[in-house]
Amino acid sequence: MRVAFVGKLGGMARRAAQSLIRDHGGIPVDEVSGKLDLVVLGADELPLDESSLLDDAVRQRAAEGELEIISETQFWQRLGMFDEEADVRLYTPAMLAELLGVSVSIIRRWHRRQLIVPVREVHRLPYFDFQEVATARQLAALLAAGASPAAIEKKLAELSRYLPNVERPLAQLSVIVQGQQLLLRQGEGLIEPGGQLRFDFDALDRTADAGAGEAAEPAVVPLPSDDTLSSSPEELRELAARYEDDGQLEQATELLRVVLASAGPSADVCFHLAELLYRLGDVSAARERYYMAIELDEDYVEARANLGCVLAETGQPELAVAAFEGALAHHGDYPDVHYHLARTLDELGRREAAERHWRAFLTLAPSSPWSDEARQRLGP
Repeated sequence: MRVAFVGKLGGMARRAAQSLIRDHGGIPVDEVSGKLDLVVLGADELPLDESSLLDDAVRQRAAEGELEIISETQFWQRLGMFDEEADVRLYTPAMLAELLGVSVSIIRRWHRRQLIVPVREVHRLPYFDFQEVATARQLAALLAAGASPAAIEKKLAELSRYLPNVERPLAQLSVIVQGQQLLLRQGEGLIEPGGQLRFDFDALDRTADAGAGEAAEPAVVPLPSDDTLSSSPEELRELAARYEDDGQLEQATELLRVVLASAGPSADVCFHLAELLYRLGDVSAARERYYMAIELDEDYVEARANLGCVLAETGQPELAVAAFEGALAHHGDYPDVHYHLARTLDELGRREAAERHWRAFLTLAPSSPWSDEARQRLGP
């Protein structure tokens, strides 16, 4: 097969990938033109502007089935180099947030809105591969740069039009987007399907994209009425998510409490409520909700990890160690927990035990944004 790459690869250098193609009997092609059988879209820097997309001839051939366009992840899977069950170069929500310099709550919102899709989940814990990391990075960059809704939609539609069978967020976004409107949150990096423009371009210290049009005023979610409170638990959770998106965390927490009262205990709702309470500064209440989530689902490893972090933060390191060890008992390859447990053990002066977890963390997540700290802790 004659194979060409478009964009920057996330898994290895292009020259090494071309050598790999030769090793597998293929022919690497530098230019995306002429005779081609396969086009691979690199995960680290996808081309989102028209000038760098595939030319008309390649698009036509793809539409007629004469060549195939796949994602980089699919390419590695075909070569047998990417095991979907492996934790190689996978990022948890906390890692991804650290990498992008955004809050974990933003990552969770993107995940909830299916803007990024985990490659796997272990006991409710999502893992994102480098394909999704690239998607999240581009979403954050586009929004931070003040890109207009129309411009983002055009770029996403341009890609997804020629990748109808690639299950990636950039392809899925054109399905999620309704008409000409996208919901953008200032400073939140959020696009919500079927919504209205909530991005305040005037608040940016830069000029919005040409053609952005007039930005709508930030929408305010109405206060719940008696009719709202009689809605189904699913509707109430959606409304709570809207409150959270608008920064109205107190209202969101109250609605989640209504959900628990009306529908009964739920590990997911308790976990979500715990995170909101923590963001509101009510650490004690957050801790109790994490405990409740674990009581309802002992396999909820992210609740165990977050509980450990809260306990460490509130000066209870021994209890934190117990919480982290409980998480590892259910998911021994959880890199975040090895990281936090190693830090806590270091603070307790248990250097030998800490070293084991620093090494385990580096084995599981060598490219994590926290890896440099781990190497420094281990020393030369």
